[in-house]
Parts: sequence; C-alpha cells; structure tokens
Amino acid sequence: MTSQQASPVPEGWRSAALNQGWTYRDITRPDNRGTLISALLAGRHAHSSQDLWLRRIAAGEIRLNGQRLLKDRPLPDHGELLWCRPPWIEPAIPDTWSVVHDDGDLLVINKPSGLPVVPAGGFLQHTLATLLEQHSRQLGDSLAPRPVHRLGRFTSGLQVCARQPATRAALSRQFLPASGSRKFYQAWSQRVSGLEFGMSRVVDTDVVERPHPLLGWVWGPLPRSGELTRRRLQAHTEVTLLERCAEGDRLQLTITTGRPHQIRIHLAQLGSPLLGDPLYLNDQNINDAATPGDGGYRLHAWRLQLDDLHLSCEPASTF
Repeated sequence: MTSQQASPVPEGWRSAALNQGWTYRDITRPDNRGTLISALLAGRHAHSSQDLWLRRIAAGEIRLNGQRLLKDRPLPDHGELLWCRPPWIEPAIPDTWSVVHDDGDLLVINKPSGLPVVPAGGFLQHTLATLLEQHSRQLGDSLAPRPVHRLGRFTSGLQVCARQPATRAALSRQFLPASGSRKFYQAWSQRVSGLEFGMSRVVDTDVVERPHPLLGWVWGPLPRSGELTRRRLQAHTEVTLLERCAEGDRLQLTITTGRPHQIRIHLAQLGSPLLGDPLYLNDQNINDAATPGDGGYRLHAWRLQLDDLHLSCEPASTF
C-alpha cells in the first residue's frame, strides 16, 4: 500500500469524509474593550495559539459584527465574533448498531465503540445524532430520535434516545444525580489493590478541572501534588470485581452520578486506570499529549435503572 492509498474501512463503518464547515460564535463584553481579537480567541479557546488565530484572521475566517477581518485589531465595547471554520475531514466511524428497545418514542441502542454521540472534538456530521436524523428522513419519519444523554465516543452500550421532546425532558431529569437512577458499566482496568471477589469499594472523591496544555483544562482525578485545580464536582462510584486475569481486572462500576469521564477518573484515582486509557495514568497523572476523546480503553454501559425502565445490554464476546 502506498502512502497515498487510504486504509480500508471495515464493514459497518462510514468512511472519513469532508464536511461543510461550521460557524462558531463568541460574544465580547465591555471589559474586553481594547483586547486584540487574536488574544481574546486564544484565551477562550486554548486548543489554538494566538499565532494560529492570526493566520485565521489573515485568511478571512473571522468576522466582527458581520464584517470579515483581514488583520488583527482591538475589540470595541460590544461585538459578535464569528469563526467561519472551513470544511475539514471527519474520521471514519461505525454507523451500525443493534436496537435494545423501541416503543415508537423511546429508543435505546447498543452504541458501538468509536461513534461520537453529538458534535464535539472534531466531529460535526459523523455523530449518532446526525445518523439518527438521516435514517429517519430515509424512512419518512417526522420525528427523529435524539440522544437524551451522552456516552463517550469509545464507550459502548446502552444509549438512550427519544423522539418526543417531552419524553427527552423527563428522561433527562432521571439522569440527574438526585433522581436515584443507577447506571452499571463493565470495564477492564489495571489490578485494583485490595479488591477481592464478593467485595466492593466506593470511590467518592471529587472530579476536578486540571490544567492541560492542549485544551486549557480537562476533568481529572485529584492531583497528588499542589497542582492548580478549578471547578469540582461530587461523584460516587461503586467498584465490584467480576473477573481477574493476568491482563487485569474486569469490573462492574455502578454510578449514581454522571460526571464527565467519571469512571475513567475514579479508577485512575484508585491507582488502577482503565487498560489502554491514553489520558488518565497511574499516580493520578494526566497525559499532556492525549485528550478525553482518544480511545484504546474498554468501557461498556451494561445495565440501566431509571424509575420503571430497567434495561441491559451484554458487552461483546471480545470485550
């Protein structure tokens, strides 16, 4: 295979493709007056340096109050900044799944690992939300199912969607920590010290925002050192051992809160990160070169208890 040839796409996957671009909006405030536009954008969006924003301004991608900018300038008292991002290639994704439950309104699927649920992290059209809309149009359905919550891109398993807005709103409330709902996952982690069959351990340390050179801030475990942290969210995870082998531990993780990357973070807090997790490492460290959307770990949304709704979805045999 030459370097110009694309890698073959597995069956059941959608090939990488160019999207239509997107426009991002920022509103300036009076206290931003006099700040260079490139500096403001770099401060708000740490994924791009000020030099990169300067290049985007020179390319005509930035508008201020509807006018295209061709050079950097200080901000006025008030303004609307638009970044007209040119089309980019979105990676290949799995675009098939099995249906766990469908009553015409509520739809629960077994989401495959590798499929983003909603636009984020470089994905715009290659998402479950877009695929559901496209599938509904093909069938002539007036209401497309929309996700109620969001599993991580590389988390497989029970993904709840609904067609009616009122149903989505009611289900969203049931996913809140105060609702008493319980979500069960399976995962492979490094060996959990002190955990034996028939035993469970509870992790209830906060999930905290920590500095990250690529993104500015990411959610992570409590750091060992006096590293700066920002926001904190209470989280609760119960860890139960299902299987132990030379590779690591297969665990059941029961959560009543649904914080960002909670399971990955709490296992890293225990000193037993998910096998293959590129971001959350031993000793509560975070990999500066990885992001939350990077894969390599095995995490499966296994069972779900929401009021009268009790669902289960076994992980693949290769899990």
